[in-house]
Amino acid sequence: MISLGKYILGLSAASLLVLGCTSLTHETKPTNAASVDTLPAQLKRQAYISTQDGSEREYFVYLPQNYGRDANQRWPVLLFLHGNGERGDGKKDLDFVLTHGPIYEAWVQKRDLPFIIISPQLPLYDFPETNAYFNERRIEDVPQRRAVGVPARVPHNTPATPMTGKQATAHMANRPALLPKGWETVEADLLAMLKHAHEHLSGDQKRTYITGLSYGGFGTWFMASQHPELFAAAAPVAGWGHPSLMGPIAQAGLPVWCFAGGLDPVIPIEHFYPGLNILRDANPHATRFTVHEDMAHDVWRRVYAGGDFYQWLLGHSKP
Repeated sequence: MISLGKYILGLSAASLLVLGCTSLTHETKPTNAASVDTLPAQLKRQAYISTQDGSEREYFVYLPQNYGRDANQRWPVLLFLHGNGERGDGKKDLDFVLTHGPIYEAWVQKRDLPFIIISPQLPLYDFPETNAYFNERRIEDVPQRRAVGVPARVPHNTPATPMTGKQATAHMANRPALLPKGWETVEADLLAMLKHAHEHLSGDQKRTYITGLSYGGFGTWFMASQHPELFAAAAPVAGWGHPSLMGPIAQAGLPVWCFAGGLDPVIPIEHFYPGLNILRDANPHATRFTVHEDMAHDVWRRVYAGGDFYQWLLGHSKP
């Protein structure tokens, strides 16, 4: 078992004090005789003190198969930002982060994804007071890794709405660039997590990526805009990017692959086009936009379950 130990991370005026790291579950040994020498994947909880409010919290660190076998190997780093429904206290609620995304694919579905995956949890703030969902959800309903086999996937929603396409929103100036109390509130924490992955977990600074779904899609656009130099590629899912965020991304030539559900009733498809057209015009060979016309808001189920998504990320590296 690889121990991450204790460390102090400096972030200019703000800093994170990391308290330690613990394993989430027992590791499963390889059952295939041909892979008897394979080091199993690991999922760890990393403790830290949040710069947002000074609270002690944890985030998930997924270490892929054969991590640690070669001390000189540098691994791609994937920062995953979950959606609004997976918020929590960063302790007892942290398992909600396993519900969707690359962390679900790698740990619960046991896919061999060759990334160090960093999966933090966005604070609840006052959402339980305004949304009954947060008081009704149950931690025992979160899909878990099995000793043998994998759980059945939850099927995506199948809207009855006809596929007709939408016209682009004409004016975005009066629309806010970010959703209330989103990932921008823990920007310093996210930067510290990446710093730790690069300095203490053999993370590759040239192959560091960011993706997120819904609220995390908006967070992906924000982080890519504020820190385009950190990432080799960005992939927001079910979250549009405001035109005001596109300048730094375009100037840096950051590759972006955005995904949307054509029948999404939550995040209007017409809001995606203004910002993406700016990127497309600036960097036509570095901008992709895929609309799954038959999908609703949970388009991420198909995106993250696929293989081309991860291959596209790995196809990009910073000079």
